Amino acid sequence: MQQLTEIASQVRRDIVRMVHGAQSGHPGGSLGCADFLTALYFHIMKRNEGFDMDGKQEDLFFLSNGHISPLFYSVLARSGYFPVSELATFRQINTRLQGHPATHEHLPGVRIASGSLGQGLSVAIGAALTKKLNQDPHFVYSLHGDGELQEGQNWEAIMFAAHHKVDNLIATIDVNGQQIDGSTAHVMNVESLRAKFEAFGWDVLDMNGHAMDEIVQVINTAKSKSGHGKPICILMKTAMGKGVDFMEGTHEWHGIAPNDDQLQKALSQLKETLGDY
Repeated sequence: MQQLTEIASQVRRDIVRMVHGAQSGHPGGSLGCADFLTALYFHIMKRNEGFDMDGKQEDLFFLSNGHISPLFYSVLARSGYFPVSELATFRQINTRLQGHPATHEHLPGVRIASGSLGQGLSVAIGAALTKKLNQDPHFVYSLHGDGELQEGQNWEAIMFAAHHKVDNLIATIDVNGQQIDGSTAHVMNVESLRAKFEAFGWDVLDMNGHAMDEIVQVINTAKSKSGHGKPICILMKTAMGKGVDFMEGTHEWHGIAPNDDQLQKALSQLKETLGDY
């Protein structure tokens, strides 16, 4: 757990440096989900050497809330999909590290473009059904924002997954209560998410998204529920901007970049553990 926590700290440093370097991007949700994605890629997921789009005989992950690409790119690079030095090209002209993940650059680790919210669950369900048809026992994981659930396509997918017993799918919702224009409660209330998912026929678990041991334990519990005819949802409570005190818990850092002074203040709160790019 200590090693995972240290990796997550470095990932957070990558996030604020990438967004600062581009003077563009989304630090808030990226920082909030850093512990979860670190645990998933460095401990939970069973991954093959190298990368191919088919993803046969390995676990798959789909990022639906694609604006938190700084987190995704950092974790992919730190887990060996492409050189860590490439993080310095985030949002630059002709980079493979676009502001939202895209597939036409053929960046290893990226299987879908996710710039448009609300679509990732549909893709994850398709991948999970493919694994079932191929008798591939591995899991499909996905990550979604709570504000993203205001998109109607999600609920068609949620209904579909339960009806077709897509029980090798573990969908995690980042419940930080914030979106670009304010709190989700103010913009369009999505609660109660537990009641909604259960009414649609899903198994639902709760998780503290900043307690590494709990993240690992709850995901393992979710895996144990597979094969019982129900898709699994994890409601992950996080704080937007986690790890940087002046960014934490507010929608104001959903999509703006720190200036030079703010970058230094942020980095002073985040331990360098793997070496900056």
